[in-house]
Amino acid sequence: MAGILIIGEVQDGAISAVSDELLAAACKLVDEGVGGGISLAVMGDDLSAVTAAQAPGADRVIRMSNPALKHEGTGGYDAPVLAVAALNESISPDIILFAKTDFGAVAGPRVAFKLGVAVAQDCIDVALDSKTGRVAVTRPVFGGNALGIYDFNGDGTQVATIRPGVFDPVEGEGSGTIEDFDVSNAVAGVRAVLVETVIQDSEGVRLEDADVIISGGRGLGGPAPFEQLQELADLLGGAVGASRAACDAGWVDHSYQIGLTGKSVKPTIYLSVGISGASQHMAGLSGARNIVAINKDDNANIFKSARFGVIGDWEKVLPAFTATVRDLAG
Repeated sequence: MAGILIIGEVQDGAISAVSDELLAAACKLVDEGVGGGISLAVMGDDLSAVTAAQAPGADRVIRMSNPALKHEGTGGYDAPVLAVAALNESISPDIILFAKTDFGAVAGPRVAFKLGVAVAQDCIDVALDSKTGRVAVTRPVFGGNALGIYDFNGDGTQVATIRPGVFDPVEGEGSGTIEDFDVSNAVAGVRAVLVETVIQDSEGVRLEDADVIISGGRGLGGPAPFEQLQELADLLGGAVGASRAACDAGWVDHSYQIGLTGKSVKPTIYLSVGISGASQHMAGLSGARNIVAINKDDNANIFKSARFGVIGDWEKVLPAFTATVRDLAG
């Protein structure tokens, strides 16, 4: 086999944490018998700060630097797709992995279309099928109510997007080589050009990185209670999340949304307040280690997944809990 190509992402000049999770997925496949090594490719207009030490588990890090790939390649899709297609032609990997981020969820399928091959999206596991020598992927189906295992037909390149938060990042320091790949010819004819990027300022811990998440749903009844969730999150050094129902109601921005059509998270503690636990929401919590639920409906689906649950009115339970946390914090 010709190996695994990871399309990594760069954050603050370094290889991002979600790319480390892709490296973990690739290492799992290598342990199961996939040969050819692991290559991690990153894109941007200035990748001088990216080093092989930032990619534990990778045999080589490939830097694709070009002005058309500014903003780490995530500012547009035409140029990154052409760059990856050119790299694919050069190294001919058997497997290409993207993270299911805002970038990867769009670029991954576009690369697959460009190559004329199939793509498996939103995968939560990858494994080597010993009978076929091909990759089998596991992904949620029927709105997250079940899991399906799929094989890739034929013998073409296998492209998959991996849900963030389902693999623990590879730890340590990388020892692979670093290479530069010239994509100037590939991106010369790009028609779509990034004009402007508007970044929304946020304070505190990023939802995707939070070890503690306090999340609210329809049961809160309005936007004001989210201030109480934020107060508790600040005490615990965590972040605030929300269900789709709360976001659709306009109580909080959709950047807070957790679930099948929102963000996937993997906190140590996930405290849900007024969330029923629909399968679409629970699909974003597959990596959560401990779910704690507060809901007045004792038949709420969330209690099936919760390690600890409180059946009661959140307006009575949450203030008392917050006060206790504040006292313990001194």
